[in-house]
Amino acid sequence: MTALSERFTIGLTGGIGSGKTTVAELFGALGAALVDTDVIAHALTAPDGLAIAPIIEHFGADFIDARGAMDRTRMRQHVFGNPEARHALEAILHPLIRSETLRAAEMASGPYVIFVVPLLVESGNWVGRADRILVVDCPEEVQVARVMQRNGLRRDEVEAIMAAQASRQARLAVADDVVDNGGAADSLPERVRNLHSQYLALAAQR
Repeated sequence: MTALSERFTIGLTGGIGSGKTTVAELFGALGAALVDTDVIAHALTAPDGLAIAPIIEHFGADFIDARGAMDRTRMRQHVFGNPEARHALEAILHPLIRSETLRAAEMASGPYVIFVVPLLVESGNWVGRADRILVVDCPEEVQVARVMQRNGLRRDEVEAIMAAQASRQARLAVADDVVDNGGAADSLPERVRNLHSQYLALAAQR
């Protein structure tokens, strides 16, 4: 097991509907170690998750569903438009996500580690922690169309989600590398393979 400080690391992000999950899976198929902070966050708030006890202590048992998991719908409604509640939830989750993310990365095998972080720009503490930032990008209209088709949401619902995320410009401003996923899907694997080759070379220099 190699210490994380000695591993080559990439922070991968993108807006909703950009295709970041697809891109991450392509890297994973090529052998990159994937650590997904969304998966970790869900595990922390699942039944018996590490975040459940502090959530009950701060917010009350009403925010836990019948399975013993955090009631995501109720919590989302509670923190939406309530900065104090949102910050309280983040104060519980973010340190746990950080420690579990580092633990997962330490245990991961692969020539380099990709942290999949949907809110990488919003969190404000990933730039500088990863060796490179990779942004999956596409036009905003493509994002809207994809999410409407995938999730069955109305346009205004998708646009509201996008408005709560970092802007496309803000993501591109921190990018070291960009995967353009606004075009044909069949060209995506080749773009990922090219980046994978670059990352292997950079990892070999560590």
